[in-house]
Amino acid sequence: MPQTPLTVAELSEAELLTRIFPRLELGAAHNAAVLLGPGDDAAVVAAPDGRTVVSIDTQVQDQDFRLQWRNGYRTAGYDVGWKAAAQNLSDINAMGAVATSLIVSLTMPSGTPVEWVEDLADGLAAAIGKLGAGSCSVAGGDIGRGGELSITAAVLGTLAGGQPVLRSGAGAGDTLAIAGNAGQAAAGLALLESERHPLESLTPELRLLLDLQCRPEPPLEAGPLARLSGATAMMDISDGLVRDGARLARASGVVLDLDVPALRLLAAPLQAAAQLLGADPLAWVLGGGEDHGLLATFPAGVQLPPGFTGIGSVQARGTTEAAGVTVAGRPADSVGWDHFAD
Repeated sequence: MPQTPLTVAELSEAELLTRIFPRLELGAAHNAAVLLGPGDDAAVVAAPDGRTVVSIDTQVQDQDFRLQWRNGYRTAGYDVGWKAAAQNLSDINAMGAVATSLIVSLTMPSGTPVEWVEDLADGLAAAIGKLGAGSCSVAGGDIGRGGELSITAAVLGTLAGGQPVLRSGAGAGDTLAIAGNAGQAAAGLALLESERHPLESLTPELRLLLDLQCRPEPPLEAGPLARLSGATAMMDISDGLVRDGARLARASGVVLDLDVPALRLLAAPLQAAAQLLGADPLAWVLGGGEDHGLLATFPAGVQLPPGFTGIGSVQARGTTEAAGVTVAGRPADSVGWDHFAD
């Protein structure tokens, strides 16, 4: 007879934290930037640069993830922990900075299995390690009871003496480039939402797209490299190439013109999923979010740093033209993800 899983309601807060902390390799012994980890009312972290780069993001059950997807996939705590780390580390990366510490707040129903929470801690630690954020560790956080699962992570980072790369520095004549994926997480989301194509029927190629939705892989080495290579503007692609590109374009007062051949190369890994689902892979490339790649601009003639691929150019905005994104000189159709409109 299967044993009933232990739930968080059956443990005290201290008992639950005792199960979580060892999984996160917490404290100054793991990371010199964390001078004081969990155990007191607040953590103490170093800021050797004299400046701290800060970002925060939240995942909410049934808004940002489902525990049970339509194709049968069950979201593990590992997935949610990984994604919480990845999306926050990506924001620091987009400034050309390096993450140093992470603070995590978890709200959950009392019936949440303890194993799921332990799995979440494992996902956080695995993402930090496997994505290459070796200078970062979890410094502390909070756990509480609520009606749904919600995880908020705040990440701190350092510029190591350099200047942050903003969205507002792109200029006419610059090269537009991308590091990481575009559209693959959106294809994975479409597979998760497809009842007609259950999880067990997916090929390894299709399963990889699903995995990249649940556990995105931002190119964390690319942000600091872009800064050192003279990037004029940069941002994380979390809401889609067109929507986020338009944000960069408006901040810089320019037009970003995308090359069709480059977009087709980005769409190539999506062909099998598009054929299976009857979708347009270019729509995923232009409008799909959550890959957490980097969109950056570089001065003309500058050699792109490793990991970046040119996908277009920066054009001056005409007197009657709005700043935004075009494809081969024509307005882009896809608008990307909007948390409140979609």
